Amino acid sequence: MSSRDRILGRVRRALADVPADDPAYEAAVDRGYAREHGGRTVAETVDLLAENLADYRAIVHRCTEDEVSDLLMRLYAERGSETVLVPPGLPPHWLAAADPVRIHDRAANTPHELDRVDSVITGCALAVAETGTIVLDGSPDQGRRRITLVPDHHICVVRVPDQVVASVPLALERLDPARPLTWISGPSATSDIELDRVEGVHGPRTLEVVLMSGE
Repeated sequence: MSSRDRILGRVRRALADVPADDPAYEAAVDRGYAREHGGRTVAETVDLLAENLADYRAIVHRCTEDEVSDLLMRLYAERGSETVLVPPGLPPHWLAAADPVRIHDRAANTPHELDRVDSVITGCALAVAETGTIVLDGSPDQGRRRITLVPDHHICVVRVPDQVVASVPLALERLDPARPLTWISGPSATSDIELDRVEGVHGPRTLEVVLMSGE
């Protein structure tokens, strides 16, 4: 008898005294939980996102689409970034004014090469206001997961309000579960048993989020 047979046998014995007319699990469990908390306007939802991003130690900027190129140029200049990793589908005008050398994401890039890049810039799939979370799904403007896990500085552009949702349940409705989803709440951080916080252990030490409106 295999381990699988033994486990299934134990399940059958445990369920032997359950009446046949018991409701199915899906029907027995109440799914009427709140899909979001409170009623907010679009502007209030974006403000909540900015507040929670900052609470997770992300650096938040706001601009219009016409201003994004100049803003990114200033951010790279302030950090002294000489190279920036660029996913294949990033809108070219975002970096029209930026000076850093563009490093294009290629399958041949080694982790050591990615580690030498000063910054990476991506778009996102969604941003969740109630949790201060940005979600990447590997779309062309975001690139592969590893390019946002190795470089020490990540700039993520969120289109406001189209890519902002209030809650996780609303986000899940819009995301494709078959895609490689990465959920990011602030820069990479971990704490040891004494609760000493260390940043940059398994991802960027610095996360900057640009909330870009279409106005």
